[in-house]
Amino acid sequence: MSGKPTTTPPVSRGVSKKVHIADTPITLRNWHQHIDWLNVILIIGIPLYGIIQAFWVPLQLKTAIWAISYYFFTGLGITAGYHRLWSHSSYSATLPLRIWLAAAGGGAVEGSARWWSRLHRAHHRYTDTDQDPYSVNKGLFYSHFGWMLIKQNPKRIGRTDISDLNEDPVVVWQHRHYLLVVAVMGLAVPMAGAGLWGDWWGGFVYAGILRIFFVQQATFCINSLAHWLGEQPFDDRNSPRDHAITALATLGEGYHNFHHEFPSDYRNAIEWYQYDPTKWMIWVWKQMGLAYDLKVFRANEIEKGRVQQMQKKLDQRRARLDWGVPINALPVLEWEEYLELARSRALVAVAGVVHDVTEFVEEHPGGRAMITAAIGKDATAMFNGGVYYHSNAAHNLLSMMRVGVIRGGCEVEVLKRAQKEG
Repeated sequence: MSGKPTTTPPVSRGVSKKVHIADTPITLRNWHQHIDWLNVILIIGIPLYGIIQAFWVPLQLKTAIWAISYYFFTGLGITAGYHRLWSHSSYSATLPLRIWLAAAGGGAVEGSARWWSRLHRAHHRYTDTDQDPYSVNKGLFYSHFGWMLIKQNPKRIGRTDISDLNEDPVVVWQHRHYLLVVAVMGLAVPMAGAGLWGDWWGGFVYAGILRIFFVQQATFCINSLAHWLGEQPFDDRNSPRDHAITALATLGEGYHNFHHEFPSDYRNAIEWYQYDPTKWMIWVWKQMGLAYDLKVFRANEIEKGRVQQMQKKLDQRRARLDWGVPINALPVLEWEEYLELARSRALVAVAGVVHDVTEFVEEHPGGRAMITAAIGKDATAMFNGGVYYHSNAAHNLLSMMRVGVIRGGCEVEVLKRAQKEG
């Protein structure tokens, strides 16, 4: 008998997946594997070297002014470029401005615009969750720069769409040649600037290394301090906060609660007196024809958020106060029951609600006789202006004395009696 040869299927073997070091606990044996040593060198080691060099390299006034100027130049590359332009598309920029911002941002040495924006979009989409690359819930140090010093599993970071960045030739070029941009804009240019007056080494130390350190720390404050210090005038469900100190340290990025609520607005500060040099520069670029399509949320929508948050805080304060027994929890009394109970207790009916004023008779500001005259009666008109138009405080105090409600309300009983009398 002929037939096809039979084959035995191969035995399936379990494929062991390699566990990322970030998903393992830190121990004395493997702690060094959790450290991102390259970032440690770049973020801590090189600035430390610059600080040590500063003891031997005198700081000239011209170099100090140049370093501060270059600090603002590269800082704007991050705030106006990486953040408001590429991360949030809060405005559009012409090709010359995009090239300028990509160069300036590279000089801040904080990664490429593509890498920076991808993480920042994940931060906004997954704020304060495990998918937030620098969640403040993991600690202030972690959100500041610990997340870069300790290895992270990239698969744990939330997904975001960066197709628009991949279509921007300036972003793509800067990403591919990032190390070249860093070498030129981070060190060569600041050295050459100070070299104009012969202070090449001072330019390297102060306008180069130490300036990079300060602009990095300022930017890191957006991820840490802006989620820890200040008020939450628009929403308190997540950690972002507004504070003038953070704004001063971050070229206007400190109004972070507003920013997280309205991320596509080119402004962070919406009041004229709030410090936001990034907003001012974007506006200047618009006047120069370099920027356009500046996005602004409607004032009505912004005010809605502010009022809703104010109401939420008021409701929280209100909930902590004692407002007396809720009316719907009071026993319902017939009018005759009310009259009967009022013979043994000082009960007063106001707007259909029965109040026990026994302990308040002697304290009544209008005198004992006035409140005694209302016992066992419908004192609605008397309380609401018939004798005296009582204050809001009096209404609140009276609500603490509620003991029952009249079935049908006092007005119903008055009509009944009027009909009965003819």
